[in-house]
Amino acid sequence: MPLGLRRSELLIGETIRVALGALRANKLRSMLTMLGVVIGVAAVVAVVALGRGAQNSVNSRIAALGTTLLTVNPGQVFGRGVASQSDRARLRMEDAEALQQRGTYITAVQPEMGQNYQVQYLNRNTSTQVIGTTPNYPEVRKFQVEHGRMFTEGDDRARDRVVVLGAEVVKNLEGAPQALLDAPVRIGGQQFTVVGILASKGTGGGFNNPDDQVLIPISTARFRLMGNDRLRAINVLAPSEAEIPQTMAEIQKILRRQHRLRPGTADDFQIRSQADFVATLGETTKVFTYLLAGIAAVSLLVGGIGIMNIMLVSVTERTREIGVRKALGASRSNILLQFLIEAVVLCVLGGIGGVLLGGAGAYAMSRIAQWQTSVSVASVIVALCFSAGVGILFGVWPARRAAALDPIMALRYE
Repeated sequence: MPLGLRRSELLIGETIRVALGALRANKLRSMLTMLGVVIGVAAVVAVVALGRGAQNSVNSRIAALGTTLLTVNPGQVFGRGVASQSDRARLRMEDAEALQQRGTYITAVQPEMGQNYQVQYLNRNTSTQVIGTTPNYPEVRKFQVEHGRMFTEGDDRARDRVVVLGAEVVKNLEGAPQALLDAPVRIGGQQFTVVGILASKGTGGGFNNPDDQVLIPISTARFRLMGNDRLRAINVLAPSEAEIPQTMAEIQKILRRQHRLRPGTADDFQIRSQADFVATLGETTKVFTYLLAGIAAVSLLVGGIGIMNIMLVSVTERTREIGVRKALGASRSNILLQFLIEAVVLCVLGGIGGVLLGGAGAYAMSRIAQWQTSVSVASVIVALCFSAGVGILFGVWPARRAAALDPIMALRYE
């Protein structure tokens, strides 16, 4: 090995040892300096983990409904080019029957109407969504009947007052499933008999909780409870994911004919696929994740400014040391490298600590708050690289200031 290269390696090794020795000599100050980076990286990792977990949760919930499920909703009514706020176009049972009879790319049709009612059992009651639907609801919406049975076509034709309860409703009524089966409950002042209880979807409480609902035959809802034939939605199963476009085109053709819409007139209904929901909710979640991660990254910049401030103070405190090193032959590049290494080491160690803290925070959120979180390797790598970049960015100025000191003036510094 050439003598010059060997000497250069020794000088770099000596510079690194001096830099690490300076950090060890001021342990408390080094730890406090790293604190801003630790908090910043931890916040970024935890927020991204929470955003990814939310996105995974949305995808799993929608996938649980079935990837071939299409939903037809009433469209907005327009009067003289202005959307009506008080009314929407109507979907009726005749529309669902037309889809069932004429559809060739349709596996199943499940109409539903819904309204909120008080459900009373003994001296307990709860407000929930009562859905009038057909017996194929579990098949189309991917539910399982855990106790009892689903009502039948015969129950629907006879307009029987039978009901299938959601798991959350059973919990709210504080009743045991075995005790509620075949028990009378009152809905809207009318007595119904519980014939089945749905298995929980496992999505917990909150808005649009699929467990917080009860099912009754759609004929019973139309003629005995709600008194109208207005549907809130028609759910349709396509034969396969590949045939979804054909199914959507067929639904559009049948319903336009049912509603007697002229060519050039806009549809008065909307057809949505699960892919649309996944894309929309996924994009929304992604935007919020980036927004929160950007806010959390601001603390990384604050931590970097703190490191620059401490390094500037360190340069001032160690002016005589710098002068001695320069007098003994240390070059400007050696001094620059020493202070740059100190800044980068502080940021990298802070980044590692932040990753551990952020991972622990994500785990705590999933265990304590029952939020779904997912720590990705990419977010960890980005956080570490960003923290190292912060060290370089905010360490250059103090390092250059140290390297530019005149050795004679530095030795005279008091």
